[in-house]
Amino acid sequence: MGIVSTADALRMSREAGLDLVEVAPNARPPVCRIMDYGKWRYQQQKKEDRSRASSRTGQLKELKLRTVKIGDHDLQIKINHARQFLKEGNKVQFTLQFRGREMAHMDLGRGLFKKVKDELQLVSKIERDTKMEGRRMTLVLQPDHKTATVKAAASSPAVSSAPSAGAPAAPPQAQQ
Repeated sequence: MGIVSTADALRMSREAGLDLVEVAPNARPPVCRIMDYGKWRYQQQKKEDRSRASSRTGQLKELKLRTVKIGDHDLQIKINHARQFLKEGNKVQFTLQFRGREMAHMDLGRGLFKKVKDELQLVSKIERDTKMEGRRMTLVLQPDHKTATVKAAASSPAVSSAPSAGAPAAPPQAQQ
């Protein structure tokens, strides 16, 4: 629009039914814009709310395993709960409590957590690996935002280069 006097700018904004908003007061001459200020503030507020909602992190959900002698079915139920929490975007902490003489068998706890990691590898990644804290062993998993199909394709075994049953095999090469 160019350089306009303040009185003319105010008259033009009133005619348009909008507000005269000073955008850059330190510039010479000051820069103003004719706009609906209330509508602009509302849009800015909505934009902030959307960005705040998208940056919100999930909660930390804790699943307690009371003993290393947990049954396979009970462990599978805990794993299914963890899978659901991870799909919702929450982090999951597994806590294994060692009691009495179980402290002598920490390898059983590590094996249990290895099972958990193997089961949940498609939907999670390890935030904090297996760690002993007193009589407790903990493992923290966070959701993996990559699609499970891409990860499954990457972890599938490669096609072997072995010849098919009908094709003759190439003779082995002698090493010298």
